Order: sequence, then C-alpha cells, then structure tokens
Amino acid sequence: MQKKQQKSRWIHCPSCGGKTRNKVYEDTVLVNFPLFCPKCRKEILIDVVQFKMIVKR
Repeated sequence: MQKKQQKSRWIHCPSCGGKTRNKVYEDTVLVNFPLFCPKCRKEILIDVVQFKMIVKR
C-alpha cells in the first residue's frame, strides 16, 4: 500500500521574509496563530488556509 505524500512549505515572516521554524501542509488551518520570527524577533498574529497567509493587525 502506498501513502500519498503531502506537500509542505515553510512559513516565512511577513516582516523580514526570513524562514521561521514552522512548517504547514496543504490541509493545515491556523487561526490566530502567534508566529515568532527568530531573525527579526517579532511576534505576528496570522491565519493560514491552504498555504495562503493573512496577517492580522
């Protein structure tokens, strides 16, 4: 039996564009997720649905 391999992507910081330590799959849903960027040391609230990221203010 073969398993279907899911596509995954790293989440990049919306402020500086640096790669964060979080990875999402195509079926991942994040709501009000506090994303921390180790490069610029900022925490930003985001929503992620089907690899589309929305920055909350």
